[in-house]
Amino acid sequence: HVQLVESGGGSVQAGGSLRLSCAASGFTYSSYCMGWFRQAPGKEREGISGIDSDGSTSYADSVKDRFTISRDSARVTLILQMNNLKPEDTATYYCAAVPTALPWYFLLRRDKYEYWGQGTQVTVS
Repeated sequence: HVQLVESGGGSVQAGGSLRLSCAASGFTYSSYCMGWFRQAPGKEREGISGIDSDGSTSYADSVKDRFTISRDSARVTLILQMNNLKPEDTATYYCAAVPTALPWYFLLRRDKYEYWGQGTQVTVS
């Protein structure tokens, strides 16, 4: 039973930082990809960062050079370090995973992911 649980959301002023975590359990696959998505009110869920089983990463242009995705050595926790936050980063952030390898150009495609967390709210004012 795969479970993804996000944490670390909150309210912050513009220019500030937050660190999101996604605790993963129930994985039995030797290779899988994980990603971070966000959804603002009235907008579609968008992919902002992804990481494959080899550690290669992908970022949306809107967060490049501000956000950093990483996984711990045991690959059970996914991290999103968010710096220089802007009001337009306000959204619910979701962690996602898929038990297959994805080419880098699929890492931000929400239709490629199988498992999702419940989301954590980030508000930037």
